[in-house]
Amino acid sequence: MDLTRYSKVIVQGITEKISTQIALAMKSFGTNVVAGISPGEGGKQWHGIPVFSLVEQAVAKVGVIDVSVIVMPAYQVLDAALEAIASGLKQIVIITEGVPPLDMVKLLRKAEATETLIVGPNCAGIIVPDQFLLGTHPTRFYTPGPIGIISRSNTLTYEVAWELTKSRLGQSVSVSLGCDPIVGSSFIQWLQILDEDDDTELIVLVGEVGGVSEEVAASYISETIDKPVIAYIAGTYAPINKNYSYASYVINAIVGRKTESKIAAFEEVNIPVAKRPSDIPSLVRNSLEK
Repeated sequence: MDLTRYSKVIVQGITEKISTQIALAMKSFGTNVVAGISPGEGGKQWHGIPVFSLVEQAVAKVGVIDVSVIVMPAYQVLDAALEAIASGLKQIVIITEGVPPLDMVKLLRKAEATETLIVGPNCAGIIVPDQFLLGTHPTRFYTPGPIGIISRSNTLTYEVAWELTKSRLGQSVSVSLGCDPIVGSSFIQWLQILDEDDDTELIVLVGEVGGVSEEVAASYISETIDKPVIAYIAGTYAPINKNYSYASYVINAIVGRKTESKIAAFEEVNIPVAKRPSDIPSLVRNSLEK
């Protein structure tokens, strides 16, 4: 990720009510929203943002665009994302939830072939405090600092940020990966991004029950990541043998993965694990002092 406050951002689906709210919130935070995309509505000015019918038209007018934030009906997301990729965009944030899994499989194949970073779907996006917002993070919870946050959960991302902010521990980058069964980028991709980020001194990884991504991340951290990492796994007190709506939870029940195995994976490689979000600031301070 190579983004600054000057990076050019478009919002696909901008004339929808929720899309407009998100676009205006991003713009008021300082994000350089240069255009909106809404098929058939090109030529409008939407709350001061120029609207184009196609992404390629926006590129022709404003030049190279760095990021697209997609807030469209779920069954239109694939076409919107492929259009953005075809126009040369290398970073896409999908806020929409419920994107069909097969659509995500097709999108991820294309993203891999074109080296495009996908965040989401069903995510709060990315925030760099006092720089830019790409998504729906409540900006009042964030303050600039050296702590990077990577989370599978949307709301837990804000909660962890707020716990850090209250303890005067600011954040460098905070990203929510998305809550749908198939999402674009992984813990490993973002661990690498934050490990190479000059403004990040420590990484907080927030996992959840279901799947094996936390165990994979723990192994990757022990072998590759140089910066200190703190982990928190949500769902420790989730009822056992209960069927959840997420496909990953069903798979989790089949293969017998439990929250305890995720915690053990981090502890085995000496990564501190917080029992609750309020414990994270003290663990962060201890790691930074070392």
